[in-house]
Amino acid sequence: MKKTNYLLLVAFSVIFVTLSHGQHRRYTIKNGFALGGGITQFDILTDQLETTSGNGWIISASTTADIPHKWYNISFGMQLSENNIEISGLRSADGVVFISEQLEYKVFTAQLAMLLHVKAVKNLITLDVGPMIQYNGKLELQDDNQENLFVDVDNSPFAAAELEDISQFNVNGAVGATLGLRFLKLRAQYIYGFTNMLNKLNDKNLTDSNFKGNQSMLVFSALITF
Repeated sequence: MKKTNYLLLVAFSVIFVTLSHGQHRRYTIKNGFALGGGITQFDILTDQLETTSGNGWIISASTTADIPHKWYNISFGMQLSENNIEISGLRSADGVVFISEQLEYKVFTAQLAMLLHVKAVKNLITLDVGPMIQYNGKLELQDDNQENLFVDVDNSPFAAAELEDISQFNVNGAVGATLGLRFLKLRAQYIYGFTNMLNKLNDKNLTDSNFKGNQSMLVFSALITF
């Protein structure tokens, strides 16, 4: 009888422990931190202006929640960049004749991002997607001597300096991929602006048509993770 009770106790204990582990399996979520830097290629997609994309630099910092039992990780981060762009302008030769000249502008951006990192190949490749909120400075002329040059939109020339006052708060979407091991990673990212970056220019009545332009940015960066 005692032996039977002992066997029942052992069987009950095994079943209880098995059920407990099956129902209350624990996962450790690891938090990581990353610092990065790289290069950008920036443009504004618009029908009103003739633009040429330019290169710039970017630095970033982010924190990541590594969730082992999910098909994705989540990160929150900030990116700071200085970007360059050329816009076709005109220089007055004799007050009547105009000569075409490329105007060189730069714009500083600060972006807050929440990205979803889909685990395409575990611990090696992730596909990254998510929204960004952006604050950017004005579209500044790099050469003060170009301030008196002109931009022609719909046969309505205006001073090149008038283009500087663009919209400074924008909403973007980012998509890309990250490759690498735990400590060093390489990331390629495309950032598209959902909002009209040139909308503020419409308040100045520079032309008869409305300005519309969306940001387009390519980012290539390296990340060191901790």
